Amino acid sequence: MRCDIGSAPDFVEVARSYVESHPHLSSQRIAVARQLRLDLDEGFCRDMADLFDRAPLMVWNDDMARRYELFKQANLAQYRAIRAAGLDVRPWSGERGPYADSRDLARRVRETAVLHVYLTSAGHGPGPATGFHPLRAPSGVVEHGVELTHNDISRVVHDVFGHVVHGYAFGPRGEFLATRTHLPMYPDDAHPVLLSEQVGQICWFFHGPHLRVDGRVPARGEPGWTPPSERPYAQQKVFPLSAWHVARFTNLFTEEDR
Repeated sequence: MRCDIGSAPDFVEVARSYVESHPHLSSQRIAVARQLRLDLDEGFCRDMADLFDRAPLMVWNDDMARRYELFKQANLAQYRAIRAAGLDVRPWSGERGPYADSRDLARRVRETAVLHVYLTSAGHGPGPATGFHPLRAPSGVVEHGVELTHNDISRVVHDVFGHVVHGYAFGPRGEFLATRTHLPMYPDDAHPVLLSEQVGQICWFFHGPHLRVDGRVPARGEPGWTPPSERPYAQQKVFPLSAWHVARFTNLFTEEDR
């Protein structure tokens, strides 16, 4: 399944092989191989944004540590599968991200078999990456002389299995689709972590209470609308979500054969 030089692997096949080689994922439907239809419920987005907004910065206990460890180990296993298939991962620490948009990401990865990962040390949340966060720890993976954090590893696998596979965009609809596509590649107990890390943050960024006027976020061009470039990034919070939250999220989708 390794790619030829200058062309990217078939990431759908990489994902399928990954699931087949991990028996604990046998009950998962491999949605990465399917197109998804999304009913983007703004009520869900507001509820998730409010939950994220009210949550404390850090809830850390034995159960959260266990779930994050599952998440980290799954990310590392997926990362190894990507690298074994022939994708080159190169650290990127510029002031801006390495890609103009999701189309640029997908096109360049497919054409070059190279993915540039925007390093956590260059940007993680609204400010510098400081203090404890379970994904800021070093992963043990070194690429081109730089040791990646677990958050860097997470960014790589999310970009590949979330965005490159189907070309999903970086906006709320695309991020929801990317997360749902990627979800079956994780054990059930790690699903709330993925939801918090991806969906919680994206809902706050696009639907947070700080953006609302008279109870709603104004549309582009309406009074009070804040362009995404002027919005703050979400804090990197660690807090528990439940299987009910995951189910509410997955119920927004229906699957279609490719």
